[in-house]
Amino acid sequence: MWMTPKRSKMEVDESRGFRSEWTQRYLVVEPPEGEGALCLVCRRVVVAASEPDVRQHYEAEHGYYERYVSEGEREALVERLRRGDLPEAAPLTPEERAARAGLVVARLLALKGSGWGEGDFVYRCMEVMLRDVLPDHVSVLNGVDLSPEITRQRVLDIHENLRSQLFNRAKDFKAFSLALDDQAFVAYENYLLVFVRGVGHDLVVQEELLTIINLTHYFSVGALMAAILEALQTAGLSLQRMVGLTTTHTLRMIGENSGLVSYMREKAVSPNCWNVIHYSGFLHLELLSSYDLDVNQVINAVSEWIVLIKTRGVRRPEFQALLTESESEHGERVNGRCLNNWLRRGKTLKLIFSLRKEIKTFLVSIGATTIHFTDKQWLCDFGFLVDIMDHLRELSVLLRVSKVFAAAAFDHICTFEVKLNLLQRHIEENNLTHFAALREVTDELKEHLKEDEKIFEPSRYQVVICRLQKEFERHFKDLKFIKKDLELFANPFSFKTEYAPISVKVELTKLQANTNLWNEYRTKDLGQFYAGLSAESYPIIKGVACKVASLFDSSEICEKAFSYLTRNQHTLSQPLTDEQLHALFRIATTEIEPRWDDLVRGRNEPNP
Repeated sequence: MWMTPKRSKMEVDESRGFRSEWTQRYLVVEPPEGEGALCLVCRRVVVAASEPDVRQHYEAEHGYYERYVSEGEREALVERLRRGDLPEAAPLTPEERAARAGLVVARLLALKGSGWGEGDFVYRCMEVMLRDVLPDHVSVLNGVDLSPEITRQRVLDIHENLRSQLFNRAKDFKAFSLALDDQAFVAYENYLLVFVRGVGHDLVVQEELLTIINLTHYFSVGALMAAILEALQTAGLSLQRMVGLTTTHTLRMIGENSGLVSYMREKAVSPNCWNVIHYSGFLHLELLSSYDLDVNQVINAVSEWIVLIKTRGVRRPEFQALLTESESEHGERVNGRCLNNWLRRGKTLKLIFSLRKEIKTFLVSIGATTIHFTDKQWLCDFGFLVDIMDHLRELSVLLRVSKVFAAAAFDHICTFEVKLNLLQRHIEENNLTHFAALREVTDELKEHLKEDEKIFEPSRYQVVICRLQKEFERHFKDLKFIKKDLELFANPFSFKTEYAPISVKVELTKLQANTNLWNEYRTKDLGQFYAGLSAESYPIIKGVACKVASLFDSSEICEKAFSYLTRNQHTLSQPLTDEQLHALFRIATTEIEPRWDDLVRGRNEPNP
């Protein structure tokens, strides 16, 4: 950021007012009177003179003209439109409409996680329905091919279309960050999911899957680094524009001397690169923290209970809510690692804790061991783990809210660290106000113990909370290093200029004295405000705004991929090539809409 820059500012174009490059890109010209942009196709004026509005109009209304790809084609198209010679989009033929329907069904099957063969079943369902409801229209299905081979190829075609759209947008990224997740594939051949978050000069955020890397083919960190650099190069992204790196906290990622983060930071050290901000606590927060908090192997015992319930207690009404939650997370199959990770979520543990008496009765009925229910220390550890994981769950929920920028996420983390200090003091004082489950356990144990007998040792849990505090400090230390940058980004008008770096004081003083900008700041969200900020008048502030906006502010896209995997583990455990797996995960996580007409006619944007 600007507090430790390797280059003083970022080159960002003006975001307000008409720009000449929009003519070829979005087929608009500057109107003869007034502000905005005049569309050459529909002759309507896009009133708001900002690129997001112009682009939204173009993509929503005139996406057909994306088929004019090369610079020469675009120039000729603009000249034709200026003369009023409007190229009409050729209507789809019946065969093309059938192909489009097949593509849409293939995408739905991919989103659902269904196998390639499910297309035939969908076809039979549609055929039966038409035969009964619209018998005269059964023939419309004649051209629709939903065979496994065709469905598989269509999913790959959609993937390529989405991928080429991402690469085309990535060319305009002024800054970007990466998220590296090697913990999503919990039960299969291990893969690394690489996500990219980029922003252009309009500060519109794009979060997408960049690539999937099979770790069995790239075992060493050096080989993995080369694969990531190759993916960046293919997308037209340079390390010179990389701002942040979000990872899990595995040794592969954050090993002190041989972790991937160290390699990437070394690679990014040059006069033309920024200092890379690294933080490793966003991804799978509950999952990763639980290993440090589970002092008595509580999860292992509970997972054995769940396996017994799923195999021998499925008809018991008291367990239906638990079984429904389990199946919604990872299907009907009992997969050890998926189950183990599901149990490490605060919501799940809390539900199981509430059913502990029913579980004990069930275990007795089938002759299974109930030794843990007579172990005072284990029960207290269970209650403590439920409480701490529930607090972590609350934080994790806040960190899944995307498009709020890293400043808001960092506020949540700082608030949680203050909360940990409070929990530390309370447990030392035997104050269980914020430990509902542990309080419930102790109240039950008091009925069976002598008055002077100690139920639990506070120091045992103080050590655990202290360990969690150190982990948070380690995982988010880079964000603390740029704390003032984040504060200034979030509150530029209340930030005291005396605390600002010398390089930004003049701009900040001028900004805070501008009444019009203050009114915009109050009425718009941060992204819109900074998008409309003049890059000529505020180049340093605008540049840092792009950098801060490019930092991952949530784990939403990683959670989306993780949920897709756990929900569809049966389908994804079938033999799939890396390309097919990549296609399924791109379709499941993307926010980009496929260009259906281009797919039907076999045209994609060329890769950079």
